[in-house]
Amino acid sequence: MSDESLVLTERRGPVMIVTLDRPAKRNAINDRVVQALGRVFLDLAPDVRAVVLAANGDTFSAGLDLAELKDRDTGEGIQHSMSWTPVFEAIQFGRVPVVAALKGAVIGGGLELALTAHVRVAETSAFYALPEGQRGIYVGGGASVRLPRVIGVGRMMDMMLTGRTYTAAEGLALGISQYMVEAGQGLAKAVALAERICENAGMTNFAVIQGLPRIAESDRQSGFFIESLLAGIAQAEPEAKVRLRAFLDGRAAKVKPQ
Repeated sequence: MSDESLVLTERRGPVMIVTLDRPAKRNAINDRVVQALGRVFLDLAPDVRAVVLAANGDTFSAGLDLAELKDRDTGEGIQHSMSWTPVFEAIQFGRVPVVAALKGAVIGGGLELALTAHVRVAETSAFYALPEGQRGIYVGGGASVRLPRVIGVGRMMDMMLTGRTYTAAEGLALGISQYMVEAGQGLAKAVALAERICENAGMTNFAVIQGLPRIAESDRQSGFFIESLLAGIAQAEPEAKVRLRAFLDGRAAKVKPQ
């Protein structure tokens, strides 16, 4: 438990579950929540191999706690937005993969937080919105950087200019989530996926979450070079050699449809 229960942590073997715990506030995100998340993700135990990001209550997060905005001037607003960046980067580009379990409102800052995860599971109740345009403000937790890479600039403009929302099914089709499950099943599915991720070689997981996003944003020749470096590093790991030998000896499980 950390920071007066704003964020809870629980271990399930190599998986850590990190849970937003402000259900009475629809898990609205304030500076203390961001700071608590930062402490958790910057101080993961060495034996944690994956993280599940979840929330108590019916809502993943209704976004920024707007009560914090009322007295800020321009400079303070800039600094506030910039204070979120290192924490959210620590989640997206941290040591281990992160699976998010989404439900109910996933809007504003809540959507920005969800986008830091590498795999997202949405319950059918989930819906996505960026209401900042109707509040007279602008996104400040990285949505301008992360969301267009998922759904495109035009769709994000539409969300901000018109207040458009997307349902869980629409979000699945657009890539906001990779999985959709029935109500109440999101956490279990997210934990199952995290446990499956833990079965991978640690260096492979690290290469995927660190290298793939950077390769996707690189020019072709740089991407090919980075890929070659990661391939060489991963296959040289002792764990990789053990796994490859098991496959060649017929002791590894075969790939089957899921």
